[in-house]
Amino acid sequence: MNSFVGNKPLQAHLSMLTAEIFWGLMAPITKDAILGGIDSINIVTMRVGGAALLFWLASIIVPGPKVPRRDILLFAGAALFGIVTNQCLFTLGIQYTSPINASIVTTSMPIFAMVLSFLILHEPITAKKAGGVAIGFTGALLLVLSSASASSARQGNVAGDLMCMGAQFSFALYLSLFNPLVRRYDVITVNKWMFLWAALFICPFSAPHLLSTHWAAVAPSAWWEAAYIVCLGTFVCYLLSIVSQRVLRPTVVSIYNYVQPIVSVVASVLTGLGVFTLWQGVAIILVFTGVWLVTKSKSKRDMQQPGRVNDR
Repeated sequence: MNSFVGNKPLQAHLSMLTAEIFWGLMAPITKDAILGGIDSINIVTMRVGGAALLFWLASIIVPGPKVPRRDILLFAGAALFGIVTNQCLFTLGIQYTSPINASIVTTSMPIFAMVLSFLILHEPITAKKAGGVAIGFTGALLLVLSSASASSARQGNVAGDLMCMGAQFSFALYLSLFNPLVRRYDVITVNKWMFLWAALFICPFSAPHLLSTHWAAVAPSAWWEAAYIVCLGTFVCYLLSIVSQRVLRPTVVSIYNYVQPIVSVVASVLTGLGVFTLWQGVAIILVFTGVWLVTKSKSKRDMQQPGRVNDR
C-alpha cells in the first residue's frame, strides 16, 4: 500500500486508465441522453456549469494556493481549448454520428499531439512517427468515407465525425500549450479556474436555450445520464486526468484514448445505440497501429539522454 502511495507514475497511469473507462461510457450515455430529450446544447451547459460548481465547492473543502492574475488569464486560454471547444464539438458531433464512430475518432488525438508537440515543444519527428501519422490518417479517412455512405446515424455521419475529430485536435492543442501551467497547481485549483472560465464563455449564450427547454418531456433515465455526465464523466474524470497530466508526457496521456473505443463499442452494441461494421473494425486497426507507432517513438528527452528508460 505504501509503495502505491509513493509511486506517482503508477498513480498517474491508473488515474488515466480509470478516467478513460468512464469517458468510454460517455459517448453512448450522451447519445442516449440526447435521445431522451436533453439536447447537445443543454448537455454542454449542464456539464460545464455543474462541474464548475462542484470544483469550487471542493476548493472550499481543500483550499489551494493563491493564483496570480497572469495564470488566471492563462487558465482562460486553457479552458477555451481544453473544455469549451473540446466539449462543444464532441457533444454536438455525437448528436449526429454514432457513439462508436465518436469513440473511434478519439484515438486520433495522439497523432494531433505528435504534430503539435513538434511545432510547439520541438519534439522530433522520426520516420516511425511519420509512418504512424500516415497509417492513422488513413484509418480516420476510411471512417469518414464509410460514414458518407451510412444509411443511418447508428452507423455514422460525416459532419458528426469531423466535429468529434475537431474536439480531439482542440484537446491536443491544450495539452501542448498548457502542460506547464497544469503542472504548477493541484488538480482542484486547475479545474476550478478552467471550468469557471468555460462557464463564463458558454453560459451567457446557452442560458436562453436552457430556459426555453420543455423539461417535463425529458425521460427520467436522461436525468440519471446527465448526472453521470456531470459528476463522473466530468468532475471525477477531470480530477483523474489532471493527476496524470502532472506526471505523464502529453503523448503518453493521449495513448490512453485506446481504452475509450473498446468500452464504447461494447456498451453501444449491447444497448443498440450503434452498429459495429467491418469498415469500423478496419479503421480501428489502422488508427490503433498509427497511434502505436507514434507513441513508441522516442521523445526529445529520450533522445537527449540515450540509454535512459522512460516509463512515463
